Amino acid sequence: MTALGILWFALIAILIAGYFVLDGFDLGSGILSPFVAKNDKEKAIVRRAIGPVWDGNEVWLLTAGGALFAAFAPAYATTFSGFYLAIILVLFGLIVRAVSLEYRSHDPKWGKIWDVLFFIGSLLPALLFGVAIGNIYQGIPLDANGDYTGVPLLGLITPFTLVCGLLGLSIFLLQGACWIAQKAPKPSDLQARAAKLRLPLAAVVLVLFAAVTGHALVVTQLDMEPALEVVRWILFALILVAIVVVIVKGKVQSSNDLLPFIAASAIAFLLVALFAASMFPNLVVATAGESITIANAASSDLALTWMTIITCIGLPLVLIYHVIIYRVFRGRITPEDAETY
Repeated sequence: MTALGILWFALIAILIAGYFVLDGFDLGSGILSPFVAKNDKEKAIVRRAIGPVWDGNEVWLLTAGGALFAAFAPAYATTFSGFYLAIILVLFGLIVRAVSLEYRSHDPKWGKIWDVLFFIGSLLPALLFGVAIGNIYQGIPLDANGDYTGVPLLGLITPFTLVCGLLGLSIFLLQGACWIAQKAPKPSDLQARAAKLRLPLAAVVLVLFAAVTGHALVVTQLDMEPALEVVRWILFALILVAIVVVIVKGKVQSSNDLLPFIAASAIAFLLVALFAASMFPNLVVATAGESITIANAASSDLALTWMTIITCIGLPLVLIYHVIIYRVFRGRITPEDAETY
C-alpha cells in the first residue's frame, strides 16, 4: 500500500463527497418540487434554483467514476458490473431529469409529464446512491476473479442497505428544502413551505443516522483501521453538531436561511468522510472471497503520479468555475428570473 494509493483513496472520497454536497440539493429540490411548489410559477422557481448549476455539479460524479477506473481498476470493474442494473437506473434518472429540465418550459402541453419525470429522475439516484454505499460497506459476495456472484439488483437490497438508501435520500431532501428556502422569494408561500420541512427532515436524518451507525457497529462489525478511530469519532460528533445546527437554526421564522443549508451540506460531506474512514483501506468488502483493497487494486505509481499532476491542474479550474457560477447566480430568485424555466 503506497502513499499515492492512500492519496487517491482520499481524493476519490473527496470527489464523491463533493458530488453529494453539490448535486444533493439538486436531487432533493427535484423530489420536493411536487410537494412544496403548488403552481407553475412556484415550480419554475424551483427549476430556476438549480437550472444554472446542476450540470456543473454532476461533473464531480463523472470525475469520481473516472478516477476510480484509473486509480483502482479492479474496484471499478467489480462495482460497475455487480451494480449494473442499479447503475442503469441511476443513469436513467439523471438523463430524464436533465431532459425534463430542458423541455419543461418549451413544451407546456406535456408539462405534467415533465414534472413527473423531474421527480422520478431525482428520486432514483437519491435513493440508489445510499443503497450502493450500504452494499460496499456491508460487503458483497465475490468469486476468485473479484466478480459479484449475488443476485442482480435484488441481491443488493437488505434491511441495512435500504436504511442506508433512506438515510441518503433524507439528507438530499434536507439539502433540497434548505436550498429552496434560501433561494425562493421571501416572504412567499414557497419559501415558507420549504423552511417548514427543515426541522422534521433533520429529525429523520438523525434517527436514520443513529440506526445506520448502530447496525454498522453492532451487526456488521467491519474490521476498521485502528489508527483512524479518533478521526471516526470526531467525524461522528461533527455530524451530530451539524444536525443540531439545522434543528436549532432551521425554524420557519429564521432570518438566516444560509446557515441551515451550509449545515445540511456539511452533513452530506462529513457522512462520506466517515464512510471512507470506516472503509479504509478497503474499497469493496467481500462477504465471500477476497476484499478489494488499496494494496491489491491500486494502479502503478507512475500512473498515479501522472493522475496527481493532472489533478493539480484540473481541480483548481473546476473550483474556479464553481465560484464564478455560484457568484453570478447568487441571491434569491424573483418570479421574473424564472420566466424562462
